[in-house]
This record gives sequence, C-alpha cells and structure tokens, in this order.
Amino acid sequence: MCASDGTAIGTILIENDRVRVTEWRFKKRGDNTGWHRHAHDYIVIPSFDGRLEIDTKTDPRATAELSNGVPYFRPLGAEHDVINGNDFECAFVEVELLEPPKA
Repeated sequence: MCASDGTAIGTILIENDRVRVTEWRFKKRGDNTGWHRHAHDYIVIPSFDGRLEIDTKTDPRATAELSNGVPYFRPLGAEHDVINGNDFECAFVEVELLEPPKA
C-alpha cells in the first residue's frame, strides 16, 4: 500500500519477495492512513474492538465494525482512506500478498 499524507503511523514489520506486513497505528480519533489504492491482495487483522471509518469514492465515511483478532481479506484495487472512528488509540496489522495469485 502506498498512502498519501495520513496521520496514522505505518511500521513495516516484515518485507520480502512474497509478503509485506505493516502495523498501522492510529493514536487518536480522526487519524487516517491517507488516500491510497492497494496494488496487492491483502489481509487486515485488527488489534482492537471498535470501528474504522472508510472513505471511498462511492461511500464517504462508511463504518466498519472490527473485532480484535478477526481478520478480513480484500482484493487488490481497493481505494480508500481509513480513519480511526474511536475515542481511543487503535491499530491493525496489514498483510499484503506481493506474489500474484496462481492461475
């Protein structure tokens, strides 16, 4: 993921030819990743119970309810800005699958 000018802190934990694992930390309500488009399939694993607000071209400020440790998958091409919708610090781990899917 390549994000533009967000306030969330992205820390790469693992990066090799096959995967990139990044922790995204949002210190306060309103912190965001910045608008970005995913170039790879990815998995998100939340480290909290709460909500994120997702701005997309078709649905500004949609709400996603997340549960600690419950992952979800999204295919490449997703375009959005992810915003902390909680009154507390939150974080998630994002696993990008850098290898293309097998045919």
